[in-house]
Order: sequence, then C-alpha cells, then structure tokens
Amino acid sequence: MLTAIIDYESGNLHSAEKAFQRMAAETGAGKVVVTTDPETVAHADRIVLPGDGAFPACAAALRQSGCFQAMVEAVETRAVPFLGICVGMQLLARKGYEYQETDGLGWIDGEVRRIVPSEPAFKVPHMGWNDLVLDAAHPVLSGVSTGDHAYFVHSYQMDMTDPAQRVAHVDYAGDVTAIVARDTVIGLQFHPEKSAATGLRMIANFLGWKP
Repeated sequence: MLTAIIDYESGNLHSAEKAFQRMAAETGAGKVVVTTDPETVAHADRIVLPGDGAFPACAAALRQSGCFQAMVEAVETRAVPFLGICVGMQLLARKGYEYQETDGLGWIDGEVRRIVPSEPAFKVPHMGWNDLVLDAAHPVLSGVSTGDHAYFVHSYQMDMTDPAQRVAHVDYAGDVTAIVARDTVIGLQFHPEKSAATGLRMIANFLGWKP
C-alpha cells in the first residue's frame, strides 16, 4: 500500500512525514512518500493533503503542479481514501473567501471564512490546544472521544452548508469546525502530527481505513 503526502510548497512537511511513517511502520500499513509527482498521487492507495498558508495560493499551487487533477482522478474515479489537514481540509470546501473568492475541490458542502469569535478576548488566529467535541461517529475517530485535545493554528474555518458532514467541532467563543467527512474523504482542521497521542491514533486509523 502506498500513501502519498502531497508536497506543493505549502510548509515544512517534515513532522507530518515522520508521524505518518511512524504509524505506517507500527501498523504495517505499507509505504509513505512525500511527492510532487501527479502520477504518484493519481495511483496512490491513500492521499494526504497537508497545508499551511493562504487558501488562494495553495489552490493555485496545486493546480499548477498537476496534483489538483490527480487528486480528483483518484478520489472521484477510484474512491481513494483522502485526508486533508489544516488548509488541506479547507480546500475540500466549495469556496474559500481568504483575500478573494476561490474555488475549492467541492467535496464538502461548506465555505471557508474568517473566524469571528463572539468575545473580543479570543484572538485570531485560533492557536494552541483545544478540546474536540464529536458530532458524529467515524472510523478515523475510533478510540477518540469528546474532550480529547488537538493542536490548532488557523484564522479561517469551514462554515458548513450541510451540517451532517461535520464530524467534530471545538468551542472558541463560538463553534469552530474541526473535522469534516463525506464518503472516502475526511478533513482535520488541526495538525494531527502535533496533537500527541490523539493525533497519532487518527493517523493510524486513517492508514487502516477501508471505506
């Protein structure tokens, strides 16, 4: 089994690569590679889309690299399990409104907008540890419970058009979407590779997920 972590110059992937390789070794889940090659992405058995940065720049970089179309081919034609992390999760939305209106992959019925806490003391970006509140069950969340915490760094979040596709949220002076899912696609707004045992469990679960 091959898991492809897409490198489109959206941040340092070292910690994510190491976390996925560690859990693949522990669970016997095959090989994990970081790649810029659309052919590798198109034929992978699992795809991970990480990302730090602005929605428009990340979407443009994916399209220019050829990886955008490769992801669409893999997920829509072969139903490959797909994990989006941070901006990688936001790109699952229909549109993003960071700096300008930008089309996303359209796999999740939501739009990405700036976080607006209801209390001035809550600053943006939303940064640090926060407790997850699970809204629905999902195989990638096996062994994870409400109250488990994850590490966030983001200024934008996904506003859901279809609340049934939201799997978890956190409270940051208002609900902030934390996990979304549909069919063979799941997105985490936080960084699982920086979220200690909870994040590593989700990585292991994703590597073993058979939708």
